[in-house]
Amino acid sequence: MRSLTAIAVSCLLIAACGGDSVPTTTVPAVIETVPPTTIPATTTEPSTTTTTEPPLVSPLNGLPVEDPANIDRRVIAVKIDDHWNARPQSGIEMADAVFELPVEASLTRFIALFHDNDSTFLGPMRSGRPTDPTLIRYLGATFTISGAQPWVIGRINQAGVPLIGEIRPATFRFSGRRAPHNLYVNTELLRDAADERGYADDPPTDLFRWGDLPDESEPAREVFFDWSGTTQVTWKWAGGRYERWLGDTPHEWRSEDGETTGTVTADTLVVLFAPRYTAGGSSGSAVPAMETLGAGRALVFSGGQVVEGTWERETIEERFELADADGAPLRVPTGIPWISIFPDSRSVTW
Repeated sequence: MRSLTAIAVSCLLIAACGGDSVPTTTVPAVIETVPPTTIPATTTEPSTTTTTEPPLVSPLNGLPVEDPANIDRRVIAVKIDDHWNARPQSGIEMADAVFELPVEASLTRFIALFHDNDSTFLGPMRSGRPTDPTLIRYLGATFTISGAQPWVIGRINQAGVPLIGEIRPATFRFSGRRAPHNLYVNTELLRDAADERGYADDPPTDLFRWGDLPDESEPAREVFFDWSGTTQVTWKWAGGRYERWLGDTPHEWRSEDGETTGTVTADTLVVLFAPRYTAGGSSGSAVPAMETLGAGRALVFSGGQVVEGTWERETIEERFELADADGAPLRVPTGIPWISIFPDSRSVTW
């Protein structure tokens, strides 16, 4: 029995030793195939992280621009009617930014700004006023109006603002409205007209300095603008944007075919308080105007919040520089802005 056990042990040892020759033919093959499958993966990763570029943003609102070709071009500014017979307007919902300022008869009018966006049915368009060129000169905008008194045209020309009046086919009459509230424009065709006249096609500077409101902002979910005894506007924060109301009625826009309507909205409200005065020329009638040089009170509303500050500038070639109560730069949040050049004798409450 002892001899059989010894023999069995010996056989096991021989079998174990005989196995030394198996690994030598398989392990090298595994080692040789690993490097080619791992090295290329490590060399391709940097290309996916280093080629990403920041999105192009609009100088009029700081929002990303879908078509890069629309960045390097001029601003088209169009004077828009806000008479009650001109409502609902069309195309202002497509604007990249909007100015609002007082005119005669206790009304206001708008200047719709188009840079990276366009509208083929915008209006109704109305005539110019002496304050208009002081608001758009620093943007290098081409200005489109239905006309103006000769002394107002003279001021626009003296300010160096390129001007376009009623021209076909870029401007046209709409049969669904009565004159003078029936003149509409196509901003794409206005760009062609500006090219034909040799007007500069340069992109604008930033409308404001973009950034977040400071932490000390206070709630402001309904903002009441007492423009006059007959023009009273409330902007209501709707959880995403401010909606414009005229009394108890939403201020609506309408598509060309009339089948689509919506409420006029804005992401940000900028209020620049300024002295109101009466301007006139050697002939024609005097009209209301606003002093847009110097300094004044400012309000910025965004996200249901408000910050108070000041504005300042010395020439119409400069943008409005905003500062907070401590004198630090007050930045405007990105989003479609509605800028009110508001009489400092009237009130804005929230």
